[in-house]
Amino acid sequence: MSKSLYETLEVEQNASADEIKKSYRRLARKYHPDINKEPGAEDKFKEINAAYEILSDENKRKQYDQFGDSMFGGQNFHDFTRSHGSMDLDDILSQIFGGGFAQGGFSQSGFGGASFGDFGGFRSSRGPNLDINAQITIPFVTALLGGVHNINIQNNSYDIKIPAGVKSGETIRLKGKGNSIGGQSGDLLLKVSVASHPQYAQDGDDLTMHFDVPLKVALFGGKVEIETLRKTITLKVPKNTKNAQRFRVKDLGGYNRKSKAYGDLYLEANIILPNCDTLPEALKEALEKYL
Repeated sequence: MSKSLYETLEVEQNASADEIKKSYRRLARKYHPDINKEPGAEDKFKEINAAYEILSDENKRKQYDQFGDSMFGGQNFHDFTRSHGSMDLDDILSQIFGGGFAQGGFSQSGFGGASFGDFGGFRSSRGPNLDINAQITIPFVTALLGGVHNINIQNNSYDIKIPAGVKSGETIRLKGKGNSIGGQSGDLLLKVSVASHPQYAQDGDDLTMHFDVPLKVALFGGKVEIETLRKTITLKVPKNTKNAQRFRVKDLGGYNRKSKAYGDLYLEANIILPNCDTLPEALKEALEKYL
């Protein structure tokens, strides 16, 4: 009896749950769309997620072990997913295996399997609701650049891998971290709020920040070194620059996970005026005469 889900995860049919989990994480890293840009990698990633969500669930694995690929009309899993084209694979699998089938990720962004198996998973629509809902605030820089953020929920500590580009209002699902009863566990649903930043304002994927310009540079032109979140840049400031004049730096804004592109950084000039009392008398007289 053909059992291609095991082939998808590159494990033997008698593989332990731990072996399945290790192989899944390895393959998820390899084909994750944020890492692998080759054609077909995203589809492969979805197949890997779906195969793992079946084989990591004891009841669904038993069903599959009993009936094998006959559950997919006799096709192997790869051909089965391709044959359904743009149809919702989650809905199809939920009809086959029963219960709810939801691949991991950020529920409002379509970002499947966000952190290599730590997010998302099966959530049965039967029985008590064991999910836990909570709100979390992620630092601005972590949300923009990605990183690890630690939270404490109900006396439990979690290190969450945050991919670049997370925005307020999105929800992170941590599989199996909810309430438990009778051997079943719900999920932990974390609604994200991104903290503000004292230097940056965000509009969609674009960022805006102010930078100081000495009066001499504003009048006669020059270069200003600016420390941005990603790197230090040298900005050429033209002569006669006005206060609040904006300069655009491409691709130094926020990351958009859907388009896989970066927004822009807009720099607003803040012209620094010297203390008039410290200027030489001749210069003050000249300024009063000509300005």
